[in-house]
Amino acid sequence: MEADPQSAQRRCCAATTVTVTRPPRRREGGAISGPGVFVTGTDTGVGKTQVCLGLLSAANALGYRTAAMKPVSAGCTLTPQGLRNADALSLQREATLERPYELVNPVAYAPPIAPHIAAAESKRPVDLRRIQSAYSRLRRGADFCVVEGAGGWLVPLGPRTSLADLAERLALPVVLVVGVRLGCLNHALLSVESIRRRDVVFAGWVANVLVAEEGRPQANIDALRTRIDAPLLARVPYHCRGGPSIYRDAFEGSLVRRLIQRSSTPRADRGAAVSASTGDWPGKSTN
Repeated sequence: MEADPQSAQRRCCAATTVTVTRPPRRREGGAISGPGVFVTGTDTGVGKTQVCLGLLSAANALGYRTAAMKPVSAGCTLTPQGLRNADALSLQREATLERPYELVNPVAYAPPIAPHIAAAESKRPVDLRRIQSAYSRLRRGADFCVVEGAGGWLVPLGPRTSLADLAERLALPVVLVVGVRLGCLNHALLSVESIRRRDVVFAGWVANVLVAEEGRPQANIDALRTRIDAPLLARVPYHCRGGPSIYRDAFEGSLVRRLIQRSSTPRADRGAAVSASTGDWPGKSTN
């Protein structure tokens, strides 16, 4: 007697258990731990600090009280005051609120190497709770804070921790800086995929062009726009002969203003500008 194919299929399915691991639910405009954004990049050397300075400048121009932080730095100079990092000092100067360096850059290492290697060699591990405490003090009285990561999104900070873990702890909206050059498509898409698997808001990305026109930067940007379901906040043109002003100019667009307003602390004396801070994230579907 020939077996019933459908019965056999049912028995096979019943005997097979498939476990599907879902990525954690990500925040979509929910409560955050404080006013501001967390800026990460597709790699080291993609212009995160310049983008942070541009965001601070844009917020300053809107009349916001700003603070800035580079939680972990590797590549510091020993001064009479202690280790100092050039990027952290730039952020400290651009912010309108004065904060002690120890809050701006609570974890500093001398050698310009990966943070987890510097931590192991110096026997000074990165303490995420210490950074979180420093951020809580730094943000007091600020309308808008910019927190700059180190290297890329998944840069290790210790044996079992990464920069992504720190971003989750701070619970700030994440802005991804894409260094537009050969190889950026894979780096950007992998970074976005990883950010989306974390319990954070992905607020958008910045295209920082690092190659001249012969490198086809616009074609790369167009390719990413069709594949990243978050707004392109700004396009920073090739800056071989430019300066910090081109970053400030690039962030004059309405999407950047809306991002700053949405992720800032409302103040009654800011008037109509504050009303935009209650809206959805730039580019978020309202259907």
